[in-house]
Amino acid sequence: MHVLVLGGVTEASALAARLAGRSDLDVTLSLAGRTSNPKPAPVPTRVGGFGGAEGLARWLAEHRVGLVIDATHPFAAMIARNAAAACAQRGVQLLALRRPPWRATSGDRWTEVAAMPEAAAALGPAPRRVFLTVGRLELPAFAAAPQHRYIVRTIEPIGDALPVSGVIAIQDRGPFGEAEERTLMREHGVEAVVTKNSGGAATYGKIAAARTLGLPVVMVARPQKPDAPTVESVDAALAWMEAHGRASQRRGV
Repeated sequence: MHVLVLGGVTEASALAARLAGRSDLDVTLSLAGRTSNPKPAPVPTRVGGFGGAEGLARWLAEHRVGLVIDATHPFAAMIARNAAAACAQRGVQLLALRRPPWRATSGDRWTEVAAMPEAAAALGPAPRRVFLTVGRLELPAFAAAPQHRYIVRTIEPIGDALPVSGVIAIQDRGPFGEAEERTLMREHGVEAVVTKNSGGAATYGKIAAARTLGLPVVMVARPQKPDAPTVESVDAALAWMEAHGRASQRRGV
């Protein structure tokens, strides 16, 4: 069976590594191409879009794909919708690998918002030193609040994505531990943190650090994604595939 893994999070790479070398599967990892230097994968990898739902549907048919695993970023709503539509059109099974979101615990000072413009507004009118970890593509929303001093961390250079004065750009790739995040926030005098509710352990350090330092966090909620059979871990995805494979064999698929 040909399995297409739509990547974008660490779990996608981990799943591809676990599937690599299996004689009963052909595996392709698909990346959107927003990162110029992605980590190498042990399976064939394609980079770039498919051309919407119709383009993805054609690709599934041309490559005789039997299963799509949507392991895209929790905020990649468009590709999730395209995958659901393409799989429905072609009769291809779809499995979503979605890690659970972070939950506020005792000591957290979260303001939860639904979108980036709301996050910028939630910082308030008074100037603050703000640690932004929302990704390069989301930065333009904060140009509406130019009174703040932004410390921005991204994997790719930000270019002119945030055209306000005093921006400090940090180019780095996680994982980031709590101790190093606490040090960074102290060194830059951070007064507030803005982030997406991406979930996972790799970048949770900033949440723990903000809690320890008593800093407020503006947390952007995840967008809605289409309904699909869903698992929360690589192990659960492998177990689902095993069960699905046995069921398909019993049906003679």
